[in-house]
Amino acid sequence: MSDFRVLDLVKPFTPYVPEVTPPLRKVPFKQRIMWTGVTLLIFLVMSEIPLYGIVSSDSSDPLFWLRMMLASNRGTLMELGISPIVSSSMVFQLLQGTQLISVNMEDKAERENYQTAQKLFAIMLSIGQATVYVLTGMYGIPSELGWGVCILLVLQLVFAAFLVILLDELLQKGYGLGSGISLFTATNVCEQIFWKAFAPTTINSGRGDEFEGALVSAIHLLFTKRDKKRALIHAFYRQELPNLFQCLSTLIVFFAVVYLQGFRLEIPIKSTRTRGPYRAYPIKLFYTSNTPIMLQSALTSNVFIISQMLFNKFPNNIAVKLLGSWEARPGSAQLFASGGLAYYIQPPFSVSEAMLDPIKTVIYVSFVLTSCAVFSKTWIEISGTSPRDVAKQFKEQGLVIAGRRETSVYKELKKIIPTAAAFGGATIGALSVVSDLLGTLGSGTSILLAVTTIYGYYELAAKEGGFFTNLPTGLGEI
Repeated sequence: MSDFRVLDLVKPFTPYVPEVTPPLRKVPFKQRIMWTGVTLLIFLVMSEIPLYGIVSSDSSDPLFWLRMMLASNRGTLMELGISPIVSSSMVFQLLQGTQLISVNMEDKAERENYQTAQKLFAIMLSIGQATVYVLTGMYGIPSELGWGVCILLVLQLVFAAFLVILLDELLQKGYGLGSGISLFTATNVCEQIFWKAFAPTTINSGRGDEFEGALVSAIHLLFTKRDKKRALIHAFYRQELPNLFQCLSTLIVFFAVVYLQGFRLEIPIKSTRTRGPYRAYPIKLFYTSNTPIMLQSALTSNVFIISQMLFNKFPNNIAVKLLGSWEARPGSAQLFASGGLAYYIQPPFSVSEAMLDPIKTVIYVSFVLTSCAVFSKTWIEISGTSPRDVAKQFKEQGLVIAGRRETSVYKELKKIIPTAAAFGGATIGALSVVSDLLGTLGSGTSILLAVTTIYGYYELAAKEGGFFTNLPTGLGEI
């Protein structure tokens, strides 16, 4: 019983924590699509509502590297994004995977305690994050804002974070499709990509007013410039604003990820309890999905944030400079690493930039591939998808690998799963590096998160909505 003492502490709070009641029967597919759309609409509206009481600032954003991954929008109700949910779920999954807490998900009471504890921890994280954001001056100097405005800002951020928690729970309990975490992240990425491609706003980049959107600008240039060749070259390679080459690169990465999603090794299995044909147990190339690149991105982003904070306070300290030196690039207030460890783990933003500093490029590529492979292999042990866990599931369900003894299942899986996890993690890291070098509309990490989420929704729609029947033959086999 000692394993459950920590979770038992949340029992007194359970009646006071709002929750979404599970549906009494399975919700029809069309209604789930509707609720998913409503959830998405609420998220988009909150992403555009500015926080009341902030002092607008064009200074460098310390959370620049985390924004897209955490579905965060600076200065709005979605400032915290999905950060509290992601942090809480990862902490509890880590505790469960390392056996620091034991939860029997088949037991309704234990499952409810676990979910309540996770929700309470997410709320505590949102309160802590909101307080830190306000007190560190992200929205203005606290003494100038006044304690009333500061409290109001914290309350706005916590309320929005709690609403996001409930929206995620609404989807996960069967009213919608997928989870709020993946939906909001993919939507945030797609929204920014769409804006960079089709934005109708104009910006003066030194060559006169130009449309911000790459496709809109290309059409405008082709219709207004006499020299069509120069207009097309400018549309493809303009430097200060999104261009057609970036749009094309984004499409190439999108289809490359979709294509690689179909790579899998199918292990023939059979039941020891009933007779019947062999079935296949698929082990995908992306065995751990996009988790490795999320963890790698979270690690580097936190290094960047800490390094920036220290450099702003102690710019002449040698140890701080070894961690990272920061300076703004021409035409931008945003700080980028110019030296130290942070510089070598910061992605090059173009092929030409990578070629100008090959040592940095080699270090960066090696770091991303190695860290993604290590994170992927580590995650299978934490998340319950290791060879031992899968072999245990096989035994409980009375399954064995065809042509192998029941006692050799673990040995066979141990040959395949860790290799698939490491190679898949390195592959998704390589895709992220290629995306950054090609200059896609958004970071490589964000593009991969969006594509894997969209593909997951496609598979879910195909499975539950009979979507395959409306597709050309063979498309479902990609």
